[in-house]
Amino acid sequence: MPLDPTPTGFKPYIPASAHLPEMTARALIMGIVLGMVFGASSLYLVLKVGLTVSASIPVAVIAITLFGMAKKMGGKDSTILENSITQTAGSAGESIAFGLGVTMPAIMILGFDLEISRVMLVGVLGGLLGILMMIPMRRTMIVDQHKELKYPEGTACAEVLKAAATETSRAAAGEMREEGSDAARDAKQRAMIIFGGFFVGLLYKTVNISLKGWKDTSNFIFGSPLAAGSIGAEVSPELLGVGYIIGPRIAMTMAAGGVLSYLLLIPMIKFFGDLLTVPVAPGTMLIRDMSPDDIRSAYVLYIGAGAVAAGGLISLVRAMPMIWKGLKSGLSGMGKGASSADATLRTDQDISMKWVVIGCLAIIAVITVATPLHMNLLGALLILVFGFLFSTVSSRLTGEVGSSSNPISGMAVATLLFTCLIFLFMGWTGGQYYVTALSVGAIVCIAASNAGTTSQDLKTGYLIGATPRLQQYAILCGALASALILGPILLKLNDANTTYVPAAQVAPGIKVDPSKLTVTAQLQGPQARDDGKTYKVWQKSDTAGGPAGKYLVADDGTLAYLVDPGINGTHKVRPDGSKVAKFDAPKAVLMSYIIKGILDRQLPWTLVLLGVMIAVVLEMAGVQALAFSVGVYLPLVSTLPIAIGGAVRWLVDKRNNKLAHNAVLNEEEQQAAGDRSSGVLLASGYIAGGALAGIVIAITAGVMTDFDAVVTTWASAANPFFAGERADLLTMAPYAAIIVLLYWVAREKKTVA
Repeated sequence: MPLDPTPTGFKPYIPASAHLPEMTARALIMGIVLGMVFGASSLYLVLKVGLTVSASIPVAVIAITLFGMAKKMGGKDSTILENSITQTAGSAGESIAFGLGVTMPAIMILGFDLEISRVMLVGVLGGLLGILMMIPMRRTMIVDQHKELKYPEGTACAEVLKAAATETSRAAAGEMREEGSDAARDAKQRAMIIFGGFFVGLLYKTVNISLKGWKDTSNFIFGSPLAAGSIGAEVSPELLGVGYIIGPRIAMTMAAGGVLSYLLLIPMIKFFGDLLTVPVAPGTMLIRDMSPDDIRSAYVLYIGAGAVAAGGLISLVRAMPMIWKGLKSGLSGMGKGASSADATLRTDQDISMKWVVIGCLAIIAVITVATPLHMNLLGALLILVFGFLFSTVSSRLTGEVGSSSNPISGMAVATLLFTCLIFLFMGWTGGQYYVTALSVGAIVCIAASNAGTTSQDLKTGYLIGATPRLQQYAILCGALASALILGPILLKLNDANTTYVPAAQVAPGIKVDPSKLTVTAQLQGPQARDDGKTYKVWQKSDTAGGPAGKYLVADDGTLAYLVDPGINGTHKVRPDGSKVAKFDAPKAVLMSYIIKGILDRQLPWTLVLLGVMIAVVLEMAGVQALAFSVGVYLPLVSTLPIAIGGAVRWLVDKRNNKLAHNAVLNEEEQQAAGDRSSGVLLASGYIAGGALAGIVIAITAGVMTDFDAVVTTWASAANPFFAGERADLLTMAPYAAIIVLLYWVAREKKTVA
C-alpha cells in the first residue's frame, strides 16, 4: 500500500491505541524454539558454503500455521502482534549462526581446540551487544528514514503477517475480511508451500545421504587439451534454494568465479607445472601428480582468499559515505532513539536508554575478564568501537539491500585486518593473540549481523504496529537461547566428521614427553566405536616430521592419531575406507589466513596478491568483485547448484513479469513481488529441510555406524545411482525433479479478467 512520505503521517496496521495480546508465553517460547531450529540449519549452511538467508519470513509462516493448528484443536486464536513476537524471537538464530560459522572454526584451523565455553560466550555476548547497540538507532533508522530505508525482507514479512491476520487483529485494524476469502485462502496456501518444501528437502536429503539413494555430488574431470579442468555440482536442495532466493545476478556471478578457478586457473597451473621436477611452494607435491582438488588446496585457495579480502575491502570503501551518514544519524539519534517505557504512544516505546548503556558496559566488562576469550582491555575497546561502527553499517545496509545480501563477512574481514595490524604494531605476535584477535572479530561479526536482523524485525513491527520494547525483549531472549544451543551443535557437527588418522601414516617416528601433557581426550564420532582409550593431547605447531595440528598421544609418548577436524579437514577417508564429508567453512578459512598471515608473516603473498588483482580488475571493469571472489574461493560443486537456483528464479520472474497484473509494475515492484512469491517460500522450505536433514545425519552418523556401513556396501554394489560408470549422470534425475517442482510451484496463475 502507498506509504506517507513523513513519519508522522504513517499509520501502522494496528493503531497505537489498540492493545492486543502481544508478548505472551506461547509466542515467546515458540519463537525461541524456531530460532534454535533455523539457527541450527543456518549454521550447517554457513559451514558448507559460507552463506545464509534470512529466516524471518519462514519463521513467520510457520508461526502462523502452528497457531492456526492450535486454534483448530481448541486453543485460543493468535493475534498479529503475537505472530510478530514469535517471528522476532525466531530470527535471531540465523544471524548468530552466521557470525559463529564464519569465525569460530578458524580457531581449529589455526591449531587450537574449539572450547564450548568460548563458542557460547562469543555467541551470547556478540548477539546481545548487537541488539543493544541497535536500540538507540531505532527512531533514526526505522521512523525518521522510513521512506529512504525499505528493509525489503522486513517489509515482505509484514505483508505475510497482515495477509494471515486473524479476525481479532483485523477488527483492531478496522479491516473486514470474509471467511473463505481470497486472502484467507492465500495465507493457508503459503503455509502449505513452505511446509511442503521443508518435507521435500528433508526427505530428499535423508534418502540421498543416509540411504545412499544417489551420489550427493556429480563431478566430471576433463582430459587434454583442458587437463585438470573439471565441472560438478552438489545435488542438494538447500543450495538450490539459496540460489533461488538470492537471485540470478549474485548466483551467476558466484558461479563465474568458480568457472575461473576450475576451468582456467587450475588447468593453467597444471599446464605450466606439468614438466617441473620440483614442488612449487606452498605446495608439497609435484604439480604433475596433483589432482584438481590438490591444485586448488595448494594454490587457488590463496588466490581466492586474496580476491575475497580485496572485494570485501573495496565494498567497504564504496560504502564509506553511507557509513559516515549512518554514524552521524546514529549519534544524533542517541538522545531520542530510546524512548522511555511510559511514552504516550505504545508504538514508540523502547527499552530505557539507561538499561541499554548498563547492558553494553556489562558486556564489555565480561568480555575483558572472560578467560576463554583470551581478551585484554585493548581488545574490549576495539570491540566497542568496531561493534558500534559496523552495527550502524549493518543496520543501514539491511535497510537498503536486505538481510540476506548484507556483507557481514566483509565487515569481519575489515575488523580482523585492523585488529591484527594494531596487534602487530604493539608487538603481539604470539599464538595466544590469534585467539584474542579472532574473538574481537567474532564478537563484532555477530553483533553486526544481529543488529541488521534486529533493525529488520523492528521495521516489520513498525509496519504492523507492534511495541518496539517488547520486540527488543523478544529478540534478546531469542538471541540468548540460540547462542547457548549453537555452540554444542557446532562441536557435534565437527566431531561427527572428524577423521582420526593413524600417526604412523603422517608423522612416523615422533615421540614426545607425556609428563608435560595435561589435557586428555578420547576419540569422538564413528571411530570411537573401535577405540575407547583415553589419550593425552599434543598441539604440534611446526611441520617438521609431520603436519602441524592436534595429536593424540599414548602413555609411552608415541603419537597415536592426527586429529583431522570435520570443519576444513583434509583427510576425507577413514582408516576403514569409509568416506567423510568435510565442511569447507570458506569464510572461517579466510579469517585464519588473515590472522596467521599478518601476525606470523606466513601468508604466500604472491598468490594472495594475484587474487587481489582479480578483484581490482573486476572493479575496473564495473563488476562488483565480492560475489565473484567468493566464487573463486568456493568449490565449483557448491556454487554451480546456487547458479542453477538463480537460473530457475530468472526463468520464473521472466515468465511471471509478463502476466497482466505484473506487467503494470515497475522493476522495483516486480522484484518485491518476486521476493514474496511462492517460489521463495518453497526455496526457504528446501533450505530448512535439507539443512536440518544434514544436521540429523551428522548427529546420528556416530551412533548408527553399522547401519551406515551395510547401506554403503549395498549401494556400492547394487545401486547404479550411487556407484558405477553412469552414477554421475543418473544422480541428476532426482535433482531435476526438485528443480522442476520449484519452477512449477513458483509459476503464477494467469488472472482471469
